[in-house]
Amino acid sequence: MYEAFGELFLALLLAVLFVYMIMAAQFESFVHPFTIMFSLPLAAIGVLWALFFTGHNISVVSIIGLVMLAGIVVNNGIVLVDYINNLRRRGMKIHDAIIKAGSVRLRPILMTSLTTILALVPLSLGIGQGAEMSASMGVVVIGGLITSTLLTLVITPVIYATFDALGARFRRRRVNGRDF
Repeated sequence: MYEAFGELFLALLLAVLFVYMIMAAQFESFVHPFTIMFSLPLAAIGVLWALFFTGHNISVVSIIGLVMLAGIVVNNGIVLVDYINNLRRRGMKIHDAIIKAGSVRLRPILMTSLTTILALVPLSLGIGQGAEMSASMGVVVIGGLITSTLLTLVITPVIYATFDALGARFRRRRVNGRDF
C-alpha cells in the first residue's frame, strides 16, 4: 500500500510538472503558468472537505482522482489568464482587463465546471455493482473542482496582478541598472 501511494504521488508530481511545461510552452512565459497553478492548492481544500463530509478515506482510487484533477482544474485558469493576456495585448490596462475577463469568462468557466461535476455525480454516488470502490474518485474530483472553480475566479486575478506588478518592478530596476 505504501509503495502504491508513493508511486501515485510521483505520478501526481509528474502530472503537475507536465501540465506546467505545456502551459509554459503555450503561454511562452514561466510566470503565467505559475499563476494558473495556484488553483491546485485551492482544489486540495475542496478535496479534503469532500472526503471528510462524505466519509471516504484517502485511497489509491482517490489519489488517481487527484492526478485527474491536476489536469482538469487548470482549465479554468487557462481560460481566464489567456483572455486577460489577449485584452492586455490589445492595449487594455491590467485592472480593466482583469475585470472584463472575469465578467466575459465567468459563464464559460461555470458551464464547463458544472457539466464535469454533474457528469461525475453518478460515479461519486457509487451506484452499481463494485462502483463503491470508485466513488472516492468522483468525490475527490467534484470537491476539488467546486472549490477551485469558485476560488480561482477570485484568487487567480489577484495572483496575476501581483506577479504583473512584481514583473514591472523587476523590469524597471533592470532598466535603471539596479539589481535586487
